[in-house]
Amino acid sequence: MTYHKRVLAVIMGGGRGTRLHPLTTERCKPAVPLAGKYRLVDIPISNCLNSEINRIFLLTQFQTASLHRHVQGTYHFDPFGGGFVDILAAEQTEKGADWYQGTADAVRRNLMHFRAFPHDLVLILSGDQLYRMDYREIIDQHVKSGADVTLAAVPFAVSKVEGLGLMRVNDALEIQEFAEKPKDPAIIRSLALSPSVEAQLKTPSDEPRCLASMGIYVFNRSALAKALDTTMADFGKEIIPGLLGKMKLSAFVFEGYWEDIGTVRAFFEANLALAQPLPPFNFFDASAPIYTQDRYLPASKLNRCEIDQVVIGDGSIITDSSLRHSILGIRTFIGDGTSLEDVIVMGADYYESPEQLAKNEEIGRPHLGVGRNCRIKHSIIDKNARIGDNCVISPEGKEDGSYLDGNIVIRDGVLVVPKGVTLASGTVF
Repeated sequence: MTYHKRVLAVIMGGGRGTRLHPLTTERCKPAVPLAGKYRLVDIPISNCLNSEINRIFLLTQFQTASLHRHVQGTYHFDPFGGGFVDILAAEQTEKGADWYQGTADAVRRNLMHFRAFPHDLVLILSGDQLYRMDYREIIDQHVKSGADVTLAAVPFAVSKVEGLGLMRVNDALEIQEFAEKPKDPAIIRSLALSPSVEAQLKTPSDEPRCLASMGIYVFNRSALAKALDTTMADFGKEIIPGLLGKMKLSAFVFEGYWEDIGTVRAFFEANLALAQPLPPFNFFDASAPIYTQDRYLPASKLNRCEIDQVVIGDGSIITDSSLRHSILGIRTFIGDGTSLEDVIVMGADYYESPEQLAKNEEIGRPHLGVGRNCRIKHSIIDKNARIGDNCVISPEGKEDGSYLDGNIVIRDGVLVVPKGVTLASGTVF
């Protein structure tokens, strides 16, 4: 059997996602919509399937209903390949009734489920990152190097490593030191790559670089069991530093595009970057497709529109509007005379029936989507939101905070209209 056939993949569903609030008010991080038609969780699952790894566990805990619906409605396997995406939600047992205390604790509590499937290696992944990786490459290196644990790492300039776990490696890429999110500049400089390791990288840099952990780990089965035979709760903060000098730890250097979607600002910028003529992440790569739910929606319909650098999800209806550098999700409705610039509209989960539309007119409730003659900039309009006619929305001049009774939230300088919110016609913010 080839290496990848001996692997179980474990995707971490994430914690409360407080840094992504209010996008995570009613959903967990991996369920947040991405690029008009996907969810964040589609990225690691698709990477697994494209790497011929089809036994996948998804560990979940907070606000999981929409994630479960998406996964169950998307990933179906034939009975002959042995593949699955199995959702393992936090549960009470005889050994404990509390929530997962961290990434390592979540994996520890589910080891009993993994044992039912033959495997030699466990690939641990994050559910909230945007990148494309062939996991067979890191698995091949792991096996050939004889490592007990291999960490995927991205080279980052020392000026841009804030909030990342950093490692120092020797010329054979064996990890000699690991520091979780160091802030001391002297410590960061001490972890910089040596000239000989820099010479091994494909992309040159004018600034010294460090290797930053991607939160992707390959463990030998026995090494994982031994590492988790403790009370340590987190891989990056405790498990990995605790294994130094006790097991062979190696780094796998990944030099492709990688973005950790951990904050509203990171989510906003990573999405809008996809609307560029040459985006840093290519959803059009037919050799490694990103899979998602097949919704059987009609093609989008555009009438008399001015459009520049826009991604439009299926089933959208846009009329006489000006759209610049924006992402529109599935079933997005944009009314006549509206202007959007640097805006993410996540769309809707359903179409309103003629009866519902008539009821809306009767009670003065806006249509799902964005109404007529609106001006919106630098904003995220979450799913099923209703923006009435003649609204003007922008975070310009406003500080982070909650406004209009929570119907508008500014986070990291980005204005967010939360899921399901209605803004009355004529709202100016």
